[in-house]
Amino acid sequence: MHQQRALVRRPSPRLAEGLLTHIQPQPIDVDRALQQWQGYRDTLEANGWETIEAPPVDDCPDGVFIEDTMVTYGDVAVISHPGAVERRAEIPGAELAVRSLGYRIARITEPGTLDGGDVLKHDNIVWVGIGDRTNSEGARQLAAALEPLGARVVEVPIIKVLHLKSAVTALPDGTVLGHPSFVDDPGFFPKYLEVPEPDGAHVVLLNENRLLISASAPKTAQLLADRGYTMVPVEIDEFEKLEGCVTCLSVRLRGLGEPPAAD
Repeated sequence: MHQQRALVRRPSPRLAEGLLTHIQPQPIDVDRALQQWQGYRDTLEANGWETIEAPPVDDCPDGVFIEDTMVTYGDVAVISHPGAVERRAEIPGAELAVRSLGYRIARITEPGTLDGGDVLKHDNIVWVGIGDRTNSEGARQLAAALEPLGARVVEVPIIKVLHLKSAVTALPDGTVLGHPSFVDDPGFFPKYLEVPEPDGAHVVLLNENRLLISASAPKTAQLLADRGYTMVPVEIDEFEKLEGCVTCLSVRLRGLGEPPAAD
């Protein structure tokens, strides 16, 4: 089995101050969020993933959403340039962590902006959401970094959600999961499956057949179980109040230099 590692970062004590763009504020239980984060990390470990903790950024309320700090592809880590200026202090520690694992580093620079949560990969296709946090120049720079590795970057305009992966994720066979309240145009995806719950649009591929999914989406979990997947539910509702989901709490490092899976 290829080495599977996941970069994580513990929640800030200021988590409740996290940015919101498309949903109304709700009270955040920071202690419960920390317990849920630990449960998420334990679940990754129990399913064959070594978790690596990036340095904490206690002054960054959104720092736990570490997926936004980078995009990995093969042996390259493209360090993001967040569209929200408030989040740029999250970047150096995350870069240090992935650099120490042997990745080659590329960067998104001004006037480009890009959040890792706007990037969905399957095989050689890299969809990039263009919206509040990522612009076309950021997507162009990402393409310049990844196309030499065989990637094909496809821009996807988004309006209804914060990030592309707030709307869709992909199954191992390339089927993209989405909910109509989030997805502007399913036609961007060759294979598309509508799911019955908004939180069901988000899965993490743990291995060939196991999918991590929010416990908030039991109907979707059953739908995917009926398609032959083993479903691993995890409680993350405190993070869902902040537009978070199962993907954004980690950067999955599936083996240095390995071709990307659905992620």
